[in-house]
Amino acid sequence: MEITAEIVKELRQRTGIGVMECKKALQESNGNIEKAITILRKKGYARAKDKVNRETSEGLIETYIHINGKLGVLVEVNCESDFVSRNAEFKELAKNIAMHIAAANPKYISTEDIGPEVLEQEKEIIREQFKDSNKPPEVIEKIVQGKLGKFHEEVCLLDQPYIKDDKISIKQLIETYIAKFGENIRVRRFARFEIDKS
Repeated sequence: MEITAEIVKELRQRTGIGVMECKKALQESNGNIEKAITILRKKGYARAKDKVNRETSEGLIETYIHINGKLGVLVEVNCESDFVSRNAEFKELAKNIAMHIAAANPKYISTEDIGPEVLEQEKEIIREQFKDSNKPPEVIEKIVQGKLGKFHEEVCLLDQPYIKDDKISIKQLIETYIAKFGENIRVRRFARFEIDKS
């Protein structure tokens, strides 16, 4: 199939990735845009993994205040260069992360931030739910691990499904921007404020 300039342009607009990368992905997918997006995502994630340990000393603090003025978020999103931190797309990413935090109310950034005592307490709660189930201990432990994954999705920002596209997590959203900018990006900290309803 011939890869036209129009289809390359459409893929580029949808992903923000360079012309040559888009063209290669379209050739690989025989002109199928959805498959090409998947190919670019996979390549982007592979590239993003190479960058995760790089220093992030630039960035910005973004805010989100809900319409009623009773819910607000401050989030610090870091990158490697001042050039990227001033980019409109980087600012949009930070704004979307702030909006996501307002809606999804995560407690931690990642699983590494959860204290061992919190995890142990969660495991005990799950085990207690299955203590009268007559299931063997090894089966219960598998259930515990599965439910812990769900717990991480509920409380960890990076593991949560993105509110604007629940097919990807916040971590995967950030990885697409790492691939796009060629720089490491990370959420350093956030604070969520809500007027007490009680």
